[in-house]
Amino acid sequence: MVTSRNLKATRIVPPGRPLVGSAAPPGSKSITNRALLLAALARGTSHLRGALKSDDTAHMAAALRAMDVEVLEPDGTTFVVHSSGKLTAPRAPLFLGNAGTATRFLTAAVATVAGKVVLDGDEYMRRRPIAPLVAALRSLGVDVSTATGCPPVVVRGTGTVAGGRVEIDAALSSQYLSAVLMLAPCARAPVEVALTGAAIGGRGYVDLTLAAMAAFGARAEKAGTETWRVQPTGYRAADLRVEPDASAATYLWAAAALTGGAIDLGIAPADFTQPDARAQALIARFPHLPPVIEGSQMQDAVPTLAVLAAFNETPVRFVGISGLRVKECDRVAALAKGFARIAPGLAREEGDDLLVAGKSALPRTANARIETFADHRIAMSFALAGLKLEGVTIEDPDCVAKTFPAYWSTLQSLGVELVAA
Repeated sequence: MVTSRNLKATRIVPPGRPLVGSAAPPGSKSITNRALLLAALARGTSHLRGALKSDDTAHMAAALRAMDVEVLEPDGTTFVVHSSGKLTAPRAPLFLGNAGTATRFLTAAVATVAGKVVLDGDEYMRRRPIAPLVAALRSLGVDVSTATGCPPVVVRGTGTVAGGRVEIDAALSSQYLSAVLMLAPCARAPVEVALTGAAIGGRGYVDLTLAAMAAFGARAEKAGTETWRVQPTGYRAADLRVEPDASAATYLWAAAALTGGAIDLGIAPADFTQPDARAQALIARFPHLPPVIEGSQMQDAVPTLAVLAAFNETPVRFVGISGLRVKECDRVAALAKGFARIAPGLAREEGDDLLVAGKSALPRTANARIETFADHRIAMSFALAGLKLEGVTIEDPDCVAKTFPAYWSTLQSLGVELVAA
């Protein structure tokens, strides 16, 4: 059995049969990182069960510990958070790797710190935009700056935040809006949060944020079509069970569809509250996917669907995916490059759209080394191509640890052979 840690590359051997069995996706990254932060802002002890333990959540937990929050991990799926309800200034910059949720959410939350906080990340995080969030926080009176419009970010907090109205542009990422919403209950007075423009990437994740806030005692209500009014309630400690990760589930749904198999995830698609779960309805239509797929509201599922589209009977155009260009890497470009490694003409970029030609452009053997750009979703999605094509090799397989550390062992448990390459 291959274990991917510290491997330079992994080749997937097509199983040549339907994948049948059971597999458990990890806990939701989106919910886990929201819950960790809110538990840290709540006075008392919170228990988070079914949580994700991965690179992204490890960065969030480490940052909270650096600000004097006690975060315990009694087992592989539980966090116990003891907090005074206040974050204190860390002695060193907070290093957050390429964890977008941790970086965006903490940039807002540390406005409650009395002192200076520097938030930084790796070379990829330093290319991910954060200027719309910085602008919104400044309008609330927060002293926050960034030299490049990307991390590192410097916040000089006073220990408190004024209330009032804040407008925010969330077209690039709903995480900006979620960050401000989660800060709002900590303000001295009610906060009215309003979107500028109708566009928002990943609107369903705002609902996840509001649900997590409610679980920790916050009160937020719609005050208009694109406006929320949040009361200055603060947060109270809570016990929360984290649902499985819907983005991770898409790889297993697609693996079953590609091989004609059946994989029991232990949770019905309709029971997910995360927006990426809507991809299952499209996956169920394979190999007759629709000619156009609008991906703005299930962005993390687009790489999965794009690889599935390579085996579809007809071409598929992905639209509404410009937000993928500012994820862990430029995912539109990374997908196009990966497909080009498999076969010239298999896919192409057209503006911010991605057009995948379908099975008529597929070779019998790929002999393709897929560059992942340290992006977990590029690695996991292109691994699916290896279930059908000989010679698909994933470079930097360890990058899946960002959100799904057990991805390779999960495939192996279903009978997929992996070879060190």
